[in-house]
Amino acid sequence: MKLLFSEQNSDYDNYQFPYAVWAVPEEGETPADVFDAGFLPSSRYLDRFYLCRQVRVNLGKFKPSSENRRILRKGAGIEVKLVPRDKFDYTPERRTFFKTYADIKFGKDVMSYDRLDALFDSPIISHLLVFTDMETGKEVGVATLYLEGKALAFYYYAFYDLNYYARNLGMFMMTSAVVLFAEHGKKHLYLGTCYSDSALYKTQFTGAEFFTGFRWSDSLKELKFILNRDQKDLRQHLLETEEYRALFYQGKMEKMTEAGGFRVKL
Repeated sequence: MKLLFSEQNSDYDNYQFPYAVWAVPEEGETPADVFDAGFLPSSRYLDRFYLCRQVRVNLGKFKPSSENRRILRKGAGIEVKLVPRDKFDYTPERRTFFKTYADIKFGKDVMSYDRLDALFDSPIISHLLVFTDMETGKEVGVATLYLEGKALAFYYYAFYDLNYYARNLGMFMMTSAVVLFAEHGKKHLYLGTCYSDSALYKTQFTGAEFFTGFRWSDSLKELKFILNRDQKDLRQHLLETEEYRALFYQGKMEKMTEAGGFRVKL
Protein backbone atom coordinates (compact mmCIF):
# COMPACT_ATOMS: atom_id res chain seq x y z
CA MET A 1 0.00 0.00 0.00
CA LYS A 2 1.06 3.58 -0.54
CA LEU A 3 0.87 6.03 2.36
CA LEU A 4 -0.05 9.70 2.20
CA PHE A 5 0.45 12.06 5.15
CA SER A 6 -2.08 14.89 5.32
CA GLU A 7 -0.99 17.70 7.64
CA GLN A 8 -3.30 18.92 10.41
CA ASN A 9 -3.07 21.76 12.94
CA SER A 10 0.39 22.11 14.46
CA ASP A 11 1.50 23.15 17.96
CA TYR A 12 4.93 24.60 17.30
CA ASP A 13 5.55 25.60 20.93
CA ASN A 14 5.41 21.93 21.97
CA TYR A 15 6.87 20.49 18.76
CA GLN A 16 3.70 18.65 17.84
CA PHE A 17 3.23 18.33 14.09
CA PRO A 18 0.25 16.00 13.50
CA TYR A 19 -0.50 14.23 10.26
CA ALA A 20 -3.49 12.17 9.19
CA VAL A 21 -2.19 8.98 7.56
CA TRP A 22 -3.99 7.69 4.49
CA ALA A 23 -3.43 4.35 2.77
CA VAL A 24 -4.09 3.64 -0.88
CA PRO A 25 -4.15 -0.07 -1.84
CA GLU A 26 -1.74 -1.19 -4.54
CA GLU A 27 -2.14 -3.93 -7.12
CA GLY A 28 -2.44 -7.33 -5.47
CA GLU A 29 -3.68 -5.93 -2.15
CA THR A 30 -7.23 -6.30 -0.87
CA PRO A 31 -9.12 -4.24 1.72
CA ALA A 32 -8.42 -7.00 4.26
CA ASP A 33 -4.69 -6.22 4.01
CA VAL A 34 -5.33 -2.55 4.72
CA PHE A 35 -7.75 -3.20 7.60
CA ASP A 36 -5.16 -5.49 9.18
CA ALA A 37 -2.59 -2.67 9.05
CA GLY A 38 -4.87 -0.50 11.23
CA PHE A 39 -6.82 1.47 8.63
CA LEU A 40 -10.55 1.96 8.08
CA PRO A 41 -12.22 3.07 4.83
CA SER A 42 -12.47 6.81 4.24
CA SER A 43 -14.13 6.21 0.88
CA ARG A 44 -17.18 4.05 0.27
CA TYR A 45 -15.39 2.79 -2.84
CA LEU A 46 -12.62 1.20 -0.71
CA ASP A 47 -9.93 3.11 -2.61
CA ARG A 48 -8.67 5.22 0.32
CA PHE A 49 -8.31 4.40 4.03
CA TYR A 50 -7.34 6.31 7.19
CA LEU A 51 -5.23 5.21 10.15
CA CYS A 52 -7.17 5.41 13.40
CA ARG A 53 -7.77 4.02 16.87
CA GLN A 54 -10.19 1.31 15.94
CA VAL A 55 -11.51 -1.86 17.58
CA ARG A 56 -11.76 -5.37 16.19
CA VAL A 57 -12.57 -8.79 17.64
CA ASN A 58 -10.16 -11.65 17.10
CA LEU A 59 -12.93 -14.17 16.52
CA GLY A 60 -10.67 -17.16 17.11
CA LYS A 61 -10.47 -16.07 20.76
CA PHE A 62 -14.14 -15.18 21.19
CA LYS A 63 -16.24 -16.98 23.78
CA PRO A 64 -19.59 -15.52 24.89
CA SER A 65 -19.38 -13.92 28.33
CA SER A 66 -22.22 -13.79 30.83
CA GLU A 67 -22.92 -10.22 29.64
CA ASN A 68 -22.99 -11.31 25.99
CA ARG A 69 -25.44 -14.10 26.86
CA ARG A 70 -27.61 -11.66 28.81
CA ILE A 71 -27.85 -9.39 25.76
CA LEU A 72 -28.71 -12.33 23.51
CA ARG A 73 -31.49 -13.42 25.88
CA LYS A 74 -33.01 -9.93 25.73
CA GLY A 75 -33.26 -10.32 21.97
CA ALA A 76 -34.88 -13.74 22.13
CA GLY A 77 -37.43 -14.10 19.36
CA ILE A 78 -35.56 -11.78 16.98
CA GLU A 79 -34.32 -13.63 13.87
CA VAL A 80 -30.98 -12.76 12.30
CA LYS A 81 -30.48 -13.29 8.55
CA LEU A 82 -27.37 -12.61 6.47
CA VAL A 83 -28.34 -11.21 3.06
CA PRO A 84 -26.02 -10.45 0.08
CA ARG A 85 -26.36 -6.88 -1.15
CA ASP A 86 -27.73 -7.96 -4.54
CA LYS A 87 -30.53 -9.89 -2.79
CA PHE A 88 -31.51 -6.98 -0.53
CA ASP A 89 -34.45 -4.88 -1.69
CA TYR A 90 -33.74 -1.23 -0.88
CA THR A 91 -37.42 -0.28 -0.78
CA PRO A 92 -38.85 3.21 -0.19
CA GLU A 93 -40.07 1.99 3.21
CA ARG A 94 -36.60 0.86 4.25
CA ARG A 95 -35.08 4.05 2.88
CA THR A 96 -37.45 6.16 5.01
CA PHE A 97 -36.79 4.00 8.07
CA PHE A 98 -33.01 4.38 7.70
CA LYS A 99 -33.29 8.15 7.19
CA THR A 100 -35.52 8.58 10.25
CA TYR A 101 -33.09 6.61 12.40
CA ALA A 102 -30.11 8.60 11.09
CA ASP A 103 -31.84 11.93 11.78
CA ILE A 104 -32.51 10.92 15.39
CA LYS A 105 -29.09 9.40 16.09
CA PHE A 106 -26.75 11.63 14.07
CA GLY A 107 -28.71 14.86 13.69
CA LYS A 108 -31.14 16.17 11.11
CA ASP A 109 -29.82 15.61 7.58
CA VAL A 110 -26.30 14.71 8.70
CA MET A 111 -27.00 11.72 6.51
CA SER A 112 -29.00 13.10 3.62
CA TYR A 113 -31.10 10.94 1.31
CA ASP A 114 -28.44 11.38 -1.39
CA ARG A 115 -25.73 10.16 0.98
CA LEU A 116 -27.88 7.26 2.12
CA ASP A 117 -28.65 6.23 -1.47
CA ALA A 118 -24.96 6.41 -2.40
CA LEU A 119 -24.08 4.27 0.60
CA PHE A 120 -26.44 1.50 -0.45
CA ASP A 121 -25.09 1.64 -4.01
CA SER A 122 -21.38 1.33 -3.17
CA PRO A 123 -18.83 -1.48 -2.74
CA ILE A 124 -18.45 -0.84 0.99
CA ILE A 125 -21.72 -2.77 1.50
CA SER A 126 -21.39 -6.37 0.36
CA HIS A 127 -23.93 -7.91 2.77
CA LEU A 128 -26.50 -6.95 5.36
CA LEU A 129 -27.77 -8.46 8.57
CA VAL A 130 -31.55 -8.22 8.73
CA PHE A 131 -33.28 -8.55 12.10
CA THR A 132 -36.95 -9.53 12.32
CA ASP A 133 -39.21 -9.79 15.37
CA MET A 134 -40.75 -13.20 14.75
CA GLU A 135 -43.71 -12.52 17.05
CA THR A 136 -44.91 -9.57 14.97
CA GLY A 137 -43.16 -10.33 11.67
CA LYS A 138 -41.77 -6.79 11.75
CA GLU A 139 -38.30 -5.96 10.48
CA VAL A 140 -36.68 -4.11 13.40
CA GLY A 141 -33.07 -3.58 12.32
CA VAL A 142 -30.52 -3.74 9.52
CA ALA A 143 -26.72 -3.69 9.83
CA THR A 144 -24.55 -2.96 6.80
CA LEU A 145 -21.42 -5.06 6.31
CA TYR A 146 -18.35 -5.50 4.18
CA LEU A 147 -17.22 -9.14 4.07
CA GLU A 148 -14.06 -10.51 2.51
CA GLY A 149 -13.60 -14.28 2.50
CA LYS A 150 -12.53 -15.66 5.87
CA ALA A 151 -10.30 -12.65 6.53
CA LEU A 152 -12.71 -10.04 7.79
CA ALA A 153 -16.18 -8.72 8.45
CA PHE A 154 -16.62 -4.96 8.86
CA TYR A 155 -19.69 -3.95 10.88
CA TYR A 156 -20.50 -0.55 9.39
CA TYR A 157 -23.78 1.34 9.84
CA ALA A 158 -26.60 -0.16 11.91
CA PHE A 159 -30.19 1.09 11.68
CA TYR A 160 -32.81 -0.15 14.11
CA ASP A 161 -36.16 0.50 15.73
CA LEU A 162 -35.49 2.77 18.70
CA ASN A 163 -38.72 1.58 20.33
CA TYR A 164 -36.77 -1.61 21.13
CA TYR A 165 -34.46 0.30 23.46
CA ALA A 166 -35.54 -1.73 26.50
CA ARG A 167 -34.37 -4.89 24.74
CA ASN A 168 -30.94 -3.39 23.97
CA LEU A 169 -31.56 -3.97 20.27
CA GLY A 170 -28.46 -2.12 19.08
CA MET A 171 -26.18 -4.15 21.34
CA PHE A 172 -28.08 -7.34 20.46
CA MET A 173 -27.38 -6.69 16.77
CA MET A 174 -23.65 -6.21 17.31
CA THR A 175 -23.39 -9.21 19.66
CA SER A 176 -25.30 -11.36 17.15
CA ALA A 177 -22.80 -10.34 14.47
CA VAL A 178 -19.85 -11.35 16.65
CA VAL A 179 -21.43 -14.76 17.37
CA LEU A 180 -22.45 -15.34 13.74
CA PHE A 181 -19.08 -14.53 12.21
CA ALA A 182 -17.20 -16.48 14.85
CA GLU A 183 -19.35 -19.48 13.89
CA HIS A 184 -18.62 -18.78 10.20
CA GLY A 185 -14.88 -18.97 10.86
CA LYS A 186 -14.08 -15.34 10.09
CA LYS A 187 -10.73 -14.16 11.40
CA HIS A 188 -11.68 -10.64 12.54
CA LEU A 189 -14.78 -8.50 12.96
CA TYR A 190 -14.02 -4.77 12.75
CA LEU A 191 -16.30 -2.52 14.81
CA GLY A 192 -15.15 1.03 14.05
CA THR A 193 -13.33 3.65 16.11
CA CYS A 194 -12.95 4.23 19.85
CA TYR A 195 -12.20 7.83 20.83
CA SER A 196 -14.41 8.18 23.91
CA ASP A 197 -15.62 6.17 26.88
CA SER A 198 -19.00 5.91 25.18
CA ALA A 199 -17.42 3.64 22.55
CA LEU A 200 -16.00 1.15 25.07
CA TYR A 201 -19.04 -1.09 24.56
CA LYS A 202 -17.19 -2.36 21.47
CA THR A 203 -14.59 -3.97 23.74
CA GLN A 204 -16.97 -6.18 25.75
CA PHE A 205 -16.13 -9.25 23.67
CA THR A 206 -13.32 -11.67 24.48
CA GLY A 207 -10.75 -11.29 21.75
CA ALA A 208 -11.31 -7.52 21.49
CA GLU A 209 -8.24 -5.50 20.56
CA PHE A 210 -7.54 -1.94 19.44
CA PHE A 211 -4.99 -0.31 17.18
CA THR A 212 -2.50 1.89 19.02
CA GLY A 213 -1.04 3.50 15.92
CA PHE A 214 1.72 0.93 15.64
CA ARG A 215 0.27 -2.41 16.81
CA TRP A 216 -2.91 -4.25 17.78
CA SER A 217 -3.27 -4.41 21.58
CA ASP A 218 -5.68 -6.51 23.66
CA SER A 219 -4.98 -4.44 26.80
CA LEU A 220 -8.13 -2.67 27.96
CA LYS A 221 -5.99 -0.90 30.55
CA GLU A 222 -3.86 0.59 27.76
CA LEU A 223 -6.94 1.77 25.86
CA LYS A 224 -8.43 3.40 28.97
CA PHE A 225 -5.11 5.12 29.69
CA ILE A 226 -5.17 6.68 26.22
CA LEU A 227 -8.85 7.67 26.52
CA ASN A 228 -8.17 9.34 29.86
CA ARG A 229 -5.14 11.09 28.43
CA ASP A 230 -7.28 12.48 25.60
CA GLN A 231 -9.18 14.57 28.18
CA LYS A 232 -6.07 16.50 29.22
CA ASP A 233 -4.21 19.50 27.83
CA LEU A 234 -1.59 17.55 25.91
CA ARG A 235 1.93 18.86 25.37
CA GLN A 236 3.49 15.65 24.07
CA HIS A 237 2.76 12.93 21.56
CA LEU A 238 1.66 9.67 23.13
CA LEU A 239 4.92 7.83 22.48
CA GLU A 240 6.88 10.62 24.15
CA THR A 241 4.91 10.13 27.38
CA GLU A 242 7.15 8.46 29.96
CA GLU A 243 4.20 7.12 31.99
CA TYR A 244 2.76 5.39 28.93
CA ARG A 245 6.08 3.81 27.99
CA ALA A 246 6.68 2.70 31.58
CA LEU A 247 3.24 1.18 32.06
CA PHE A 248 2.98 -0.73 28.80
CA TYR A 249 6.43 -1.04 27.20
CA GLN A 250 8.84 -1.40 30.12
CA GLY A 251 9.91 2.20 29.58
CA LYS A 252 11.67 1.28 26.36
CA MET A 253 11.15 2.78 22.93
CA GLU A 254 12.63 -0.43 21.51
CA LYS A 255 9.61 -2.40 22.76
CA MET A 256 7.37 -0.18 20.66
CA THR A 257 9.52 -0.27 17.54
CA GLU A 258 9.73 -4.06 17.77
CA ALA A 259 5.93 -4.24 17.93
CA GLY A 260 5.40 -1.82 15.04
CA GLY A 261 4.30 -3.32 11.75
CA PHE A 262 5.30 -0.50 9.38
CA ARG A 263 8.55 -0.65 7.39
CA VAL A 264 9.95 1.65 4.71
CA LYS A 265 12.02 0.00 1.98
CA LEU A 266 14.22 2.27 -0.09
